Amino acid sequence: MAVLEIEGDTALVSPVRKRHRLGGLFLAAVAWIVLIGLAAILAGVLPIQSPTDLDMLARREPPSAAHWLGTDQLGRDMLSRLIYGARISLTVGLLAPVIGVSIGACLGMLAGYFRGRLEAFIVGGVDVLLAFPPLVFALAVTAYLGQTVLNITLVIGILGIPAFTRVARAVTLSLSQREFVVAARALGATDSRILVRELLPNVALPLVAFFLLGVAVTIVVEGALSFLGLGVPPPAPSWGSMIGEGRESLDIAPWLAFLPALFMFLSVLSFNIVGDTLRALTDPRPGAL
Repeated sequence: MAVLEIEGDTALVSPVRKRHRLGGLFLAAVAWIVLIGLAAILAGVLPIQSPTDLDMLARREPPSAAHWLGTDQLGRDMLSRLIYGARISLTVGLLAPVIGVSIGACLGMLAGYFRGRLEAFIVGGVDVLLAFPPLVFALAVTAYLGQTVLNITLVIGILGIPAFTRVARAVTLSLSQREFVVAARALGATDSRILVRELLPNVALPLVAFFLLGVAVTIVVEGALSFLGLGVPPPAPSWGSMIGEGRESLDIAPWLAFLPALFMFLSVLSFNIVGDTLRALTDPRPGAL
């Protein structure tokens, strides 16, 4: 509620910061992320079958007491493969944006703060990376280095650098001439101190929100690569490869494709909801700094 202050004959209403409340959708998204994350971490100790055990006599069985989510075309337990597949999807989804935000934040802040030739060089390099076909780059790297989790993470992480660079540069440009930066420069602060002590905390806020959105995009990209056969090779389970394998059985066992697609959809949606909410809460508006 606004506070009314009377000074003489003038009534002044002090501004009130709007309160953002976390709704049930946000809490449900966090709960799903925590649930799938814990399941992936504790997969080795959970009372589930091995994701690679074959049972040719139990192929494409529907959900039952023995197999809660049914079996695939080779008789492997779907619940186990979904949980172990979450390990790969979340590992790539979390580590690849870390590479992008670490390098992109540094490049973007340097470009937005120093401007001039350094900015032109960084922006030009980012444009070149954006112009390079990502699928061709992924094919070249995985064909030369092999289809491993590390190589796929590096490929997606490098491809994410331009997006984080642009976000960091845009935020730095909007903050580099603000009063607190000008005051720090007038007091004799060095450029490195201004970048680390003054700009980085403010640039980090939108980057954290964008990082969560990047996790959602990375999960989709990893799933697409696995669907095309460019992900982790079998028998290691991955949501994308499970969708690709299940499409051959859509007429007789549709859950083989729909279940991994549902897990991927819920995970991507949850990270998007959390990222959008944090972006709204931490948006560094001019009046809030």
